[in-house]
Amino acid sequence: MFTSVGYAHFESFCHKIINGTLVAIVYNRPLSFFNKQNDVVWSHLEASPNANPLDDKSNSLFARDQNRHKTHNNTHKKQAGEIQLHYPPIVQYIYPLNVINHRFIRWPTTIGLMVIALLVSLGLAALGPFASGLQEDAHRLLASIDFDETLLHGMLSFLLFAGALHINLENLARQKYIIGLLATFGVLGSTVIIAFISRWVLAVLGIDLPMIYCLLFGALISPTDPIAVLGILKKVGVPESLETKICGESLFNDGVAVVVFLVFLEIATGTHEVTAASVLGLFFKEALGGVVFGLLIGWVAYWMLKSIDNYQVEVLITLALVAGGFALADELHLSGPIAVVVAGLLIGNHGRLLAMSDPVREHLDTFWELVDEVLNAVLFVLIGLEVMVLTFTREYFIAGLVLIPFLLLARFVSVGWPVLVMRLFRSFSPDVIKILTWGGLRGGISVALALSLPPGGNREVILAITYMMVVFSIIVQGLTIGKLVGWSQNKKKDIEH
Repeated sequence: MFTSVGYAHFESFCHKIINGTLVAIVYNRPLSFFNKQNDVVWSHLEASPNANPLDDKSNSLFARDQNRHKTHNNTHKKQAGEIQLHYPPIVQYIYPLNVINHRFIRWPTTIGLMVIALLVSLGLAALGPFASGLQEDAHRLLASIDFDETLLHGMLSFLLFAGALHINLENLARQKYIIGLLATFGVLGSTVIIAFISRWVLAVLGIDLPMIYCLLFGALISPTDPIAVLGILKKVGVPESLETKICGESLFNDGVAVVVFLVFLEIATGTHEVTAASVLGLFFKEALGGVVFGLLIGWVAYWMLKSIDNYQVEVLITLALVAGGFALADELHLSGPIAVVVAGLLIGNHGRLLAMSDPVREHLDTFWELVDEVLNAVLFVLIGLEVMVLTFTREYFIAGLVLIPFLLLARFVSVGWPVLVMRLFRSFSPDVIKILTWGGLRGGISVALALSLPPGGNREVILAITYMMVVFSIIVQGLTIGKLVGWSQNKKKDIEH
């Protein structure tokens, strides 16, 4: 039972979540759970409902918030609990793009939206001075969106939770060893391979990228993106066991990759002395701490869901779990993505079976499927438009084209050896290495991590090459993974007959 003091703190915490969410939605401002800005805004709203206190440039809280956002450029410097929600203005452009894709192109929604947005961006660039007004509007829109903050500290938590809700925990447990190897040693191996190959290729092209930045590039491009993977695999009919491997790896390997990325970033910027002990400590605190914290907040939400039977309240509980849990994980310097995934697995399995009635289960699934679809659409449109603000040169373009096959080679090696090792103890479906290699899609997380690098020439090189690899991965691999799976299934049937 809560004590009166404990209940008061809990009530205050929920009050901040609700106030912050409403402020962000109404005024399209940064959502901050653990500062006083929302309380001030709420008092202004109660006193003058028609006023927008956040438009008052003399407001010291507003000024401090704006200055703070201008100075943030590294993901690990993110202040606790702040979640960027600057994407609502882009939503108005999604509907016509979605109609075009649905009526004429008929590709998977996420791929179709990204391709159309990319073509629009390239078309505006090709028109040059004839479309200067539209170009200015597009640049103004993109300048208002901090992509890495919006994705890594806003949309990511909701997308990961929505994906984890539908992962079968029993299937995941059966694949735990291979998923663990792929999400840890696979990421580390791929990081090193890509780093050395990219250093060599770029040197041949006359681009001098320091080795530490090559390692940073390897760390940000090695993990498969859970958002891209989950959004596309649902459409292609992958066998359940293989889908569990790919989705399970993608849900967990980004937490490992972010830790590796932060370690190399600290070495590159010289902000802290990096030792083996500090690296291990960071990994155990972020990754294992995130797992324990996710179990804790998931259990609290499970207990609350089990105590009531009202779908409106239970949907709000899951929203508070995701937003508040991710924010609190940031406050405690734990891995928010891992915590949200673990909580989503708990709610999606034990919570769904033991704490929800059929009507609640139906409403909850419908709500989170809608959240998943909308945020995925926003994300992939943003990826398509982001090309307008990137710097491309002839050397960068050639480097990107040359490195794409090497990225696939690194992926093939990093998933191949764990599968070969595990084959000594268990069987795998045919062509599993090929499918894991081709199904390892890269997405917005890689772009967001590249954008979080310190400004400079090294960042421009990495960002341009990363963007090319992400576009190739989503379009080419995303559109053909279904055909590869179908070919593998047909071959399996021929062998059986």
